[in-house]
Amino acid sequence: MNVLRAVVCVCLLVSAGAVAAQATSECPSLPASSGLHWQQLAQRDLILCRASTADGREVLSLTLSARNPELPLNRSLRQEKGSFAGETLYWYQPDLGGQKPPGYETRRITVVKFDRNRFAQIALYAGDASELGSLQSLAQGMSLTPSAVAAGR
Repeated sequence: MNVLRAVVCVCLLVSAGAVAAQATSECPSLPASSGLHWQQLAQRDLILCRASTADGREVLSLTLSARNPELPLNRSLRQEKGSFAGETLYWYQPDLGGQKPPGYETRRITVVKFDRNRFAQIALYAGDASELGSLQSLAQGMSLTPSAVAAGR
């Protein structure tokens, strides 16, 4: 009987820890069907969320900040139109100083300004055109967590 109680207590503690870990995440939720998981780094005025596949390949990064990343987005590199958290945006190919490494054609980056002190920088590292479309759709469906919004990030 004591062993059963101990097992139940351990299970409850593990479950409570998992719920607490999920509750503190300030990254937008990812659909279970995406097969992606976040790695989060939170600092005073910045949240960095990196979405990876089951094999560890990073496919999306999202930086929420109170500071403007001042990322130059060259109009000649403008690609698709989209949205994030209700804001309209354009996706750009990143400016890599003329270099075009493998996979460059399906890389995208953008910056969204929500108000005077709230910015989101999103980068996509798709393996092919199909995955790029899926990642853009995923980003379009994301909404920011109330704690990230309240913190001004």
